[in-house]
Amino acid sequence: MKRLFAIGINCLLALACCTGMAQSRPVIVDAAGKGDFKAIQEAINSLPDSSATNRTILVKKGTYPEKISITKSHIILKGEDEAHTVITFDMARDVWRCQNHADDWGVATLNLRGSDITLENLTIINGYGFHHVQDSTINCQSNTESTTTKVVRPDGHQMALRSFQTTRLRVIHCALRARGGDTVSPWNGASGLYYFKDCLMEGGVDFYCPRGWAYAENCQFVCHSLEAAIWHDGSKNKSQKTVLVNCTFTGDSRFKLGRYHLDSQFYLINCKFARNMANAPIYQAASSKGTQWGSRIYFENCHRDGGDYTWFKNNLATAPGAPVAANINALWAMDNQWNPERSGE
Repeated sequence: MKRLFAIGINCLLALACCTGMAQSRPVIVDAAGKGDFKAIQEAINSLPDSSATNRTILVKKGTYPEKISITKSHIILKGEDEAHTVITFDMARDVWRCQNHADDWGVATLNLRGSDITLENLTIINGYGFHHVQDSTINCQSNTESTTTKVVRPDGHQMALRSFQTTRLRVIHCALRARGGDTVSPWNGASGLYYFKDCLMEGGVDFYCPRGWAYAENCQFVCHSLEAAIWHDGSKNKSQKTVLVNCTFTGDSRFKLGRYHLDSQFYLINCKFARNMANAPIYQAASSKGTQWGSRIYFENCHRDGGDYTWFKNNLATAPGAPVAANINALWAMDNQWNPERSGE
């Protein structure tokens, strides 16, 4: 009888693993060794490849010097405390490409290919630009480069978060920091749906640069570039948009708010701009190859410390469908495809 019972238990465990049954308890990561794993990547690797429900990984306070890759879906990566649960790695995109890597997979501190992912209470840093203050010259053997050496700048592309096929990404109470460009790069131009709430994002040019549908609420943006803070690619679908509500923008003196290279659509509602922001509208970059739907940039109730510039005066009524600011929320931003506020645990 005992033998039959043991066999039955083993069969149930195998079934749970193979069919993605609900996770019985969170997986605990603790750098001090008091959890299930000491490294975040080990915890991710321990989960079944597929699941129909969310699997939660709780990360205790500590600094985790890791490059993280998530190819699985339905993952909640939740820190114990945003300020003291830190994932950090140093990588310049130019260095990565010179190491014979044909694409960006692995270029960021946090690399995503799965969908239905939630990041919460974490600080995610690409520290390359914080630790390299001068240009450096490296050997470059990559087939994608025409020279054998490359000058790597401390303010070049440095990604804290880079996603590929990912959609339905939620980022809540997180700090995403780099010194260079493209800090936050959720790039699924065809079907990407992204939700950011109560986050701090810091970087150089185009450091918040979603492709697809994006919504950011109560976020703080810190720009270390005179070219642009925010960027958007909405070229795959005319309804794609980036919506920023109740956000604040600060940065180096004369930082510009934003730009675009491809078709894009910007909505800024109830946003606040620092006094030292340049008097420069969101603009089409000189290297752009043109757009098919024209300039689509809309503001409502946005103000600058020290006085408003005329280019961000209220014009929401001219947007498609003449939306009302009070009705703009995450579900609206996603064109009713997904409600991130109901996608929790």
